[in-house]
Amino acid sequence: MMANCFFHKLNKKMSMEAIMSEHYEVIIRSISAFIILLLGSRLLGKQTISQMNNFNFIAAISIGAITANLCFNTRVKIPDLILAYVIFILTVYIISYVSLKSRKARKFLAGNPTVVVQNGKILENNMKKMHYTIDYLNQQLREKDVFNINEVLFALLEPNGTISVVKKPQFRPVTIQDLHLKYTKEGMLPIELIMDGKFVDKNIIENGLTYSWLESEIQNRGLKISDIVYAVLLSEKELYIDCYNDYIHSPIDAE
Repeated sequence: MMANCFFHKLNKKMSMEAIMSEHYEVIIRSISAFIILLLGSRLLGKQTISQMNNFNFIAAISIGAITANLCFNTRVKIPDLILAYVIFILTVYIISYVSLKSRKARKFLAGNPTVVVQNGKILENNMKKMHYTIDYLNQQLREKDVFNINEVLFALLEPNGTISVVKKPQFRPVTIQDLHLKYTKEGMLPIELIMDGKFVDKNIIENGLTYSWLESEIQNRGLKISDIVYAVLLSEKELYIDCYNDYIHSPIDAE
């Protein structure tokens, strides 16, 4: 009786150790999957994670499936999954490089945009080829602030599924050039100088700015560095500052 009790406790302890060991393996696999997914995305660049065409979609789905198996499928060895991941990443990278050099390859992999509206008229045959419905066309036109299809000169369905719209001249927004008004040229992007109460040293140094100038600007506004959550030098050479305390008596707290 005592022997049975001893073996029962031993088996229970061994099963607990096996469960814990499996948990540790899943933790290690998950961390490994995150690291290799991060490295792979850095190698492949931003295009694969942006709005995707067919090639990018297939690549992203496959990479995700391999990574998920690395996390949870303990029956498959980690080296085998990592090897499969590396081979797939290299394949995608090589195909992307070939697409970069060859226009024909780009057309084959990504496809061409399709005209679905021309001079305010819907091209039904092109819509059918793309399995594109009028309801979805109207939805995407509304997202482009087009509620009257007669305003559209051309609407093109892009390979990534979005729509590009060229309005007829009479419906386009008026620009400064149209009005022949004078304007100042903007020669730079906004420069972030302070973030979360700390100087962004790289931006200050690379743009030939000085800490003394920035500190003087802050003091002139009666502030300290620690008061500021965000400061940016705008393209008009104007310094925008946002503080932790916004002094708004009734802030809007709604989603």
